Amino acid sequence: PDSMMEDLFPSRRGRPSVPASVIGSVLVLQALQGLSDRETAEALTYDLRWKAACGYGLTDTAFHPSTLTYWRRRLAASKNPHRIMKAIAEVVAETGVLAGKRRRAVDSTVLDDAVARQDTITQLIAAVRRFGRDIPGGQDLLATHAKGYDYTRTGKPDIAWDDQDARDGLVSALVTDALALLAAVDPETLEGRGADAYALLALVAGQDVEPAEDSDGTDGRWRIARKVAPDRMISTVDPDTRHAHKTRSRQQDGFKAHIVIEPDTGLITAAELTKASGPENSDGAVGARLIGMEPTIAGTSVDVLADSAYGSGDMLAALAGTGHTPVIKPWPLRPAVEGGFTLDDFTVDEAAGTATCPNGLTRRITAKRRVTFGAACSSCPLRARCTGSPRGRKLELHEHDALQREHRKRATDPDFQHDYRTHRPMVERSIAWLTRGNRRVRHRGTNQNNAWLQLRIAGLNLRRLLALGLTSEKGSWAIA
Repeated sequence: PDSMMEDLFPSRRGRPSVPASVIGSVLVLQALQGLSDRETAEALTYDLRWKAACGYGLTDTAFHPSTLTYWRRRLAASKNPHRIMKAIAEVVAETGVLAGKRRRAVDSTVLDDAVARQDTITQLIAAVRRFGRDIPGGQDLLATHAKGYDYTRTGKPDIAWDDQDARDGLVSALVTDALALLAAVDPETLEGRGADAYALLALVAGQDVEPAEDSDGTDGRWRIARKVAPDRMISTVDPDTRHAHKTRSRQQDGFKAHIVIEPDTGLITAAELTKASGPENSDGAVGARLIGMEPTIAGTSVDVLADSAYGSGDMLAALAGTGHTPVIKPWPLRPAVEGGFTLDDFTVDEAAGTATCPNGLTRRITAKRRVTFGAACSSCPLRARCTGSPRGRKLELHEHDALQREHRKRATDPDFQHDYRTHRPMVERSIAWLTRGNRRVRHRGTNQNNAWLQLRIAGLNLRRLLALGLTSEKGSWAIA
């Protein structure tokens, strides 16, 4: 109803003439079919199915495509940006289709970004230009402090790219300019776009460069670092996109979409789009957060199915704290010596604070949860199966090592394996539905793309409900 969107227009001095019911239907259908704003407006004008779904007459024409941008911005800035997804969740709850369902499956997939990857030099030039645009008095600062390069010049810098000295000279000039600009401004005085531009330049000037050989950087000599920053920003056009490594052989740039589904119905009950890297965006961290906030299982205990990416100690601890049962493929244990002993071959007594090796040698667990067997390994008859280090075997125990050990033991139960193999594959089908024709996101930034993901899932859930027999009975939603 229109009342659902009233808070988007607090001034009461007018609002778009498009009814809330129409804009909600259009946004969901757009995300479901993966159309641009212009393609969406054309579909509403010429496609009879869209007209019927949105209540348009045969000769009615659509609104201007920019109207969709306007509504998305209003929704994103509101206190309830995902209200359309929540409206669909209310339909799911009213049908009772999830009643008594005590399993949830968790998984993630990488979605390609909508921008091109930039090299270090391109990022430095773009960040300096943005600094000049968005910082108060930025052009004057560029004229005074950034004289190493002509930032008004378009195209690639005119240097001999196969000359290492020429490349290092350009990098040195750009980094020196960036550091001079950063030193000329007090970041505490900045806000909004200016603060963002300052932070972006500081990040770009530090993530990919290092002092030249035999230099500490104070002499103005820099070079591109011989390493990759752990959470490297890959584009100044979309600072949120990241390198992604879903598998060792599959490398992408983009974002990661995380979902929770009910495996019997295939309905997605929670979802979030995050950056593709960083410990706070790992599968285990996001999975635990989504399960903790999943409204359909609040106050109940469920079996949580997931692959080994979710088998972290923190994830297991989060599930134990909420009473859920992990049906998660354990992390594989890798022996220090091929074919040798793994961590489970060592006995850990948490109460006594000790660990005992396969040869019966016991050592204390330090405050940092390390165990060192050291020189005692030199005469151990099992040394060849335990360690190849001349300093002997050393263990580093996770904070939740006891939970992980218990889980690995439980995973050998045939009932555990049967449940995992029977119910876990449904989430793969849901991932396929999610990415079909929509492997690449259309927007920039985590927030905008997360809003798109919520709309996409709203459409998928509606379509799934229809397949399950969604109907209306006496004004209430039900499954036939």
